[in-house]
Amino acid sequence: MPLTTHIRANVKAALEEDIGSGDLTAQLIPEGSKARATVITREDAVLCGTLWFEECFRTLAPDCRIDWKVAEGRTAEANQTLCEIAGDARALLSAERPALNFLQTLSAVATLTRRYVDAAQGHKAKIMDTRKTLPGLRHAQKYAVTVGGGHNQRTGLFDGVLIKENHIATAGGIGKVMELAFRVTPPHIPIQIEVENMAELDEALLAGAKLILLDNFTVADMKLAVEHAAGRAELEASGGITLDNIPLIAATGVDRISIGALTKDVNAIDLSMRLSLS
Repeated sequence: MPLTTHIRANVKAALEEDIGSGDLTAQLIPEGSKARATVITREDAVLCGTLWFEECFRTLAPDCRIDWKVAEGRTAEANQTLCEIAGDARALLSAERPALNFLQTLSAVATLTRRYVDAAQGHKAKIMDTRKTLPGLRHAQKYAVTVGGGHNQRTGLFDGVLIKENHIATAGGIGKVMELAFRVTPPHIPIQIEVENMAELDEALLAGAKLILLDNFTVADMKLAVEHAAGRAELEASGGITLDNIPLIAATGVDRISIGALTKDVNAIDLSMRLSLS
């Protein structure tokens, strides 16, 4: 499904949630009034979510004009103007909150991702997202991760296999679960298995695993794992990743680092819109 379809669905749900049967407060504005509005950021941020923002306004005011002063994916400084909007006053006010909600949330994801990417710079490890997303906003948040310089893992349970401890226990061990996974999974679908120690890593390698998640390994054990795997599989670090320790983790030589906080621990960027009748 193309991203534009998800954008329309996200915006439709957001406008229905906020406006419902009608914007009662907008009735305080004379009908037919025209207005100009300015959106600024109160803090440094990587701008993301402009397509969702525009869809909110153009759904209610198709002829409104939006002039972006900062491009998608670029960093804006605190108190910088992000865009100027002109159009029907009632429509602009009705669209304001849903539009800002998308922009502040997706900019937060892109901004945090960029910080992790910068902190791991100089090493080969890719910064990866997870499925720990806000309900209904998975595609939006995963898009924001890419804007911040990160990479997407599987979207859901349908486009990738991640074998975790419960799957291993149910199947009767790493060897058996890998054998079953190879047999029932379509060849174009990636298969990843989670291991918790060096012994399990060795079992996974012997079973033919090509993508292995190192769950809560220490930095020292990650380095040992990289040396032991010797390129036989891609190794991904996961669990307890922070901006403080990611340089050390990236330096171990792992291929990927997955961070649930990118989309789960969202601290929205502080944005503000100021409107005046024209």
